[in-house]
Amino acid sequence: MAQNTSMEEFEALLNESFDIDTPEEGSVVKGKVLAIEAGQAIIDVGYKMEGRVDLKEFAQPGEAPDISVGDEVEVYLRQVENARGEAVISREMARREAAWDHLEKAYADENRVEGAIFGRVKGGFTVDLGGAVAFLPGSQVDVRPVRDAGPLMGLKQPFQILKMDRRRGNIVVSRRAILEESRAEQRAEVISNLTEGATVDGVVKNITEYGAFVDLGGVDGLLHVTDMAWRRVNHPSEIVTIGETIKVQVIKINKETHRISLGMKQLQDDPWDTVEAKFPLGSVHQGRVTNITDYGAFVELEAGVEGLVHVSEMSWTKKNVHPGKIVSTSQEVEVMVLEIDGQKRRVSLGLKQTQRNPWEVFAETHPEGTKVEGEVKNITEFGLFVGLENDIDGMVHLSDISWDERGEDAIQRFHKGDVVQAVVTEVDVDKERISLSMKAMDDTFTEAVGGVSRGSVITVAVTAIEDGGIEVEYEGMKSFIRRSDLSRDRSEQRPERFQVGDKVDVRVTNVDQKSRRLGLSIKAREIAEEKEAVEQYGSSDSGASLGDILGAALKGDN
Repeated sequence: MAQNTSMEEFEALLNESFDIDTPEEGSVVKGKVLAIEAGQAIIDVGYKMEGRVDLKEFAQPGEAPDISVGDEVEVYLRQVENARGEAVISREMARREAAWDHLEKAYADENRVEGAIFGRVKGGFTVDLGGAVAFLPGSQVDVRPVRDAGPLMGLKQPFQILKMDRRRGNIVVSRRAILEESRAEQRAEVISNLTEGATVDGVVKNITEYGAFVDLGGVDGLLHVTDMAWRRVNHPSEIVTIGETIKVQVIKINKETHRISLGMKQLQDDPWDTVEAKFPLGSVHQGRVTNITDYGAFVELEAGVEGLVHVSEMSWTKKNVHPGKIVSTSQEVEVMVLEIDGQKRRVSLGLKQTQRNPWEVFAETHPEGTKVEGEVKNITEFGLFVGLENDIDGMVHLSDISWDERGEDAIQRFHKGDVVQAVVTEVDVDKERISLSMKAMDDTFTEAVGGVSRGSVITVAVTAIEDGGIEVEYEGMKSFIRRSDLSRDRSEQRPERFQVGDKVDVRVTNVDQKSRRLGLSIKAREIAEEKEAVEQYGSSDSGASLGDILGAALKGDN
């Protein structure tokens, strides 16, 4: 009985030793290199089991195999015995298993891992992470797109694991994350050494429409186009070139975003310090048009000092015209300084003020009564606009077009482009208004009554007898004498006592140029004659009667 028990114990121990000495298939075991032959290493993995592994499995990418006889190595036991009675082992698979363990821990701890890019695949590259193969997307190679990754191949370098799945055998890594991290550290260090207001040297790295990026030694700052020079800069390439070393001032540092604003003009004298002394109000200067907008044109008086000529100050006559129709970019113009605002750094300029007001000039050269000729520029419901010299217009009102027709009818005879003649009747410089009359051109009335004025006595011919008075004619001009003006004596105020053709002396009571009418009266002549006689021959208090005085006057006439 005891003997049987000892036999069972021995068998159990034997089986236990088999379990201990015989490794499980699918596990990583330690082995010893017995020999190296025919490009293979013969490895003893214990329990009298040997296997063969290709030497290339002991080599790092781009390096020679690192293996020699007697080395102890870890291999993966795929099969205990094959047809030749050898163990089927793999160094590569052992490395992969060990690598996965290491990588999973690094991923959990958010640590970097070492690896080497060894191949190119669609959308990126393959990376050997010490036995495990990872995918490096093209966007994760560098901070900026990389056109040629050749120089990076086979180099041992750090990577960050972005994602991994051991069951599927997937690992995604990033080289860019490492670079950004080190770049951020470098930026933070450089920024900590910079102070606002400091002057530093930098190298122009890139130029855009709005400015230039300047490398300050590991950190970029933006030199905005408006801070390059005091004058207007159309494009940054006018001032700087890529690769050029320039001196700049640190204007602002944003500690949160690490953005740095730089300036060049801040290192030069501000031309605005002397603007008021150089460009006093009312002074005239030569300038260059730098920019044209809908509301005016900017004129550079000197480098860094620009003024605005508002559209309302560009021309005396062109009121609703785009500034681009009056001046052009780069044109040299003469301007007057109208206003200076030092705080807002604004200068208001005038273009028209350098030329004389054309209405003033017209008023001096064309007094009332001057005849002018011009083209009909516009026809409105209240008159004709006629183009005169120096781009100014005069207006002929409806009532000043014709003596014989209503204005509404007379204006129908005219068209744009017609050349007409008129007489200047009024010039209002402040309101920029010139009144013209075409009627005055046909002024036979003025010619006819040239020497006649109010109070004159003239001889007229009776041309018609009417109930209300008589029609008379003087030098071709017709007038009407009312019944009440036919005589001082009421009994003689009878039209029928006159005949057509009679010559009658009358007194002029009114000369109406507008209506081309003379106001005439026989009664007024008689009263005037009586008054004159009284003054000449005596007065009512001399004792003589009015009959005596008139009698004496009549004798004198005879």
